[in-house]
Amino acid sequence: MRLPHRRQFLHLAAGALALPALSRIASALDYPTRPVRIVVGFPPGGGQDILARLIGQRLSERLGQPFIVENKPGAATNLAIESVVNATPDGYSLVVIGPPAAINATLYKDLRFNFLRDITPIASFVRQPYVMVVNPSFTAKSIPEFIDYAKANPGKLNMAGNGQGGGPHMAGELFKITAGVDMITVHYRGDAPALTDLMGGQVQVYFSSVPAAAELIKAAKLRALGVTTATRSDALPNVPAVAEFVPGYEVSAVFGLGAPKATPVEVVDKLNAAVNEIISEQKMRARLADQGGTILTLSPTKYRELIVEETERWAKVIRAANIKLE
Repeated sequence: MRLPHRRQFLHLAAGALALPALSRIASALDYPTRPVRIVVGFPPGGGQDILARLIGQRLSERLGQPFIVENKPGAATNLAIESVVNATPDGYSLVVIGPPAAINATLYKDLRFNFLRDITPIASFVRQPYVMVVNPSFTAKSIPEFIDYAKANPGKLNMAGNGQGGGPHMAGELFKITAGVDMITVHYRGDAPALTDLMGGQVQVYFSSVPAAAELIKAAKLRALGVTTATRSDALPNVPAVAEFVPGYEVSAVFGLGAPKATPVEVVDKLNAAVNEIISEQKMRARLADQGGTILTLSPTKYRELIVEETERWAKVIRAANIKLE
């Protein structure tokens, strides 16, 4: 039998090695060919769930396959993330990424995954502020007045939190550090009970999500002192940014989509392009603005860089405030 010439052999070998890559690219170009699940770490009806369903519906329409939301609450979104970390990296298991991903990396000591290593960020959706609210009967009518009162009464004000390491809790802890005030944190299971006790006078301040507090602010049942983003929010245009009085203070909740590590780059790029187009649509921009958010279109690389920055920042806050799981 005549053996192939060496040059022919090398060409054949190179072609054989290229086949898996070409197959993967072809598969990615056809993606998706079956339903895709989007895992959310909170129960149905919450902010992340609503956001996932909005984006999922438009992805279904754009890419021709169902994007089905699967709610997997528990352990501050860790259960949801872990389920996707362990999924096949083929683009058919995605997870909604929110502030807990960056916070939990330091707060939880026994995680069975490393978020930055095990999840590939795909695309960001939106940046939302929190809003610092007090009871209308509270003596302070502005952030400077609040800080003065808190400094004159150290340890006497109760600040509501939404559980150790929650976004509102961390926004409040950063405020305590940057403003130099001492307040006692009282934890609740979410915005609703915290706001109920704030209106009842059991606590004096809460850093609420904007959707949860907006109607109460409009009805004068709560007074908004400031939003936590670096600039004012279009959803609450008459409310100043906390940073106008506390230089360097800024907290925002960024939400987006992730997949298991080793998900084909072609799939990641296809999803990134689709999400960026969807959130840039006028109707979607308006819908997200109603929730107090502004769209955030980032490449997968830039989105990863943002998550790394947030992880490092919250690690410093957790250590400085000596926050530990109870």
